[in-house]
Parts: sequence; structure tokens; C-alpha cells
Amino acid sequence: MKLWLVRHAQPLVASGICYGRLDVAADAPATAQCAHALAGLLPPGTRVRSSPLQRCEQLASALYGLRPDLAYKIEPRLQEMDFGQWEGRAWLGIAPAELAAWTDDFADHAVGHSGECVRGFMARVGAVIDSLQGPSDTLWITHAGVIRAVDLLAQGVRHPEQASQWPLDAPNYGQWRTLVLPIGQAQTNST
Repeated sequence: MKLWLVRHAQPLVASGICYGRLDVAADAPATAQCAHALAGLLPPGTRVRSSPLQRCEQLASALYGLRPDLAYKIEPRLQEMDFGQWEGRAWLGIAPAELAAWTDDFADHAVGHSGECVRGFMARVGAVIDSLQGPSDTLWITHAGVIRAVDLLAQGVRHPEQASQWPLDAPNYGQWRTLVLPIGQAQTNST
């Protein structure tokens, strides 16, 4: 089974803002461009799952408009990490002590005081990976954080304890990567 990990198009939010779970729209022309590119590549029978945030659902809807054979379902567990009180704030405006509190207890600190901890986020994404069944390709329209979490899961890391373990690489907006998943196993290989 191939898992397609697609990052939404450029969100309509100022540069440098922490926007994790903020429900912001994406650039419409960039969304259409991504949908067109995917529509020509995806095999029939691909299962499409989308984060419920509008920047992802816009892409799922645009793809469905081009490929009605690829009906999509909303999967709430594909949402970006919840950054709590940091949502909507400039990253540069977050006090170094707040950032240090998170990186010092990377697995279990509630990000932004009221947000999600990395351990919980990884468990959420891991549960979606574990639920994949059958030989059909699956496409996730999601966020950079989810894709990075899948990268760790692909390496067999379910509980990163240190910030240094967190992958920095993710597809650009409106881009994707694929993984080949052995059916019934959560371990993956990059392609």
C-alpha cells in the first residue's frame, strides 16, 4: 500500500505566525494547482482522507471536483498539532522561557500552556497509521507536523523524548511525499 502525504497549499496567514490548528484558508490558485497535479497521478481506488481544517478541505474538495471517483472523508486525527495559547501569535513573540519549557520536556509538555503534548500528538497520528488496511493507496491531505510525525513513525519512533529527534524536513506547501506501507504494519519506507 502506498501512503501519499500531501501538505495543504500556502495558508492565508502572515509569515512567522504560529497557526497550527487555526482554521485559516489556503491560497485558492495554489490549491487548484496542487489538485490538478494530484488528479493526474492518483490511481483509481485511492482512499482520500483530509484534515477538517479548511486549508486541507479546500484541496480535498478541489481534487474531488477533478476526480469524483476519489470521494474523500474527513479524518479529525489528521489535524495539525494544537499549539494552545501560542496559536495566532508570532513565533518571535513567544518568550524563550516558554519555548525552553517545551523543549526541556518535549514529550509531555502541553505546548502553549493549553495545547497538545508531543506524546499525545504522536499517539493520535500513530492510531491513524495503525488503522490503515487493504492494498489500496491512501492519500492524506494534512499538515507539516503530521507528515513529520509519520516520518518518525516510519523510523519506528513512537515516543520522541527530545526535541532533537523531531524531523525538520517536510514537503513544501502543495507538495507531497509517498511511503510504501507493508499491509498490517506501521513501519514504512520512503519512496
